[in-house]
Amino acid sequence: MKRLACIILLCCLSMTLGQAAAAEDPVDWDDLSSEEQRILEPARENWENFSPEKQHLLLAGARRWQNMTPEQRARARKNLKRWKKMTPEQRKRFRKRLQEFRKLPPEKRRKLRKYLEWFNNLPPQRKRELRRRWKNLSPEERRKRFNRLPEQPPSH
Repeated sequence: MKRLACIILLCCLSMTLGQAAAAEDPVDWDDLSSEEQRILEPARENWENFSPEKQHLLLAGARRWQNMTPEQRARARKNLKRWKKMTPEQRKRFRKRLQEFRKLPPEKRRKLRKYLEWFNNLPPQRKRELRRRWKNLSPEERRKRFNRLPEQPPSH
């Protein structure tokens, strides 16, 4: 389920960032607001060397960051740390799962988000138990169970 949380987070981020990447004009550092400059300060030294696409992606991320609540920012920092610790193979698998998630019909994505919220509100011991049980299932059994999920998660 941790993977699902990452998938959903990255899905939301990539939708926002992907729209911004469509712009082709370079972004001049001086045209950024002071808040955008503050957020993007680590990239300042290389800003002019970035492609316009990368500049727009970073700018979209900075703007999204400005609109996040403190809780969302904390979750994003945590997920970034997790991403940095991933091996290239883990990142590749993650990207593949994200693509699969995007291909799901909207009602199935909504259902998964409900289950993710339910799962995240469980006590840590219950989460560990559910993860253990899930890992012990065969890929075929996982697919079957996934496809038979009730519309609503169980009550706690």
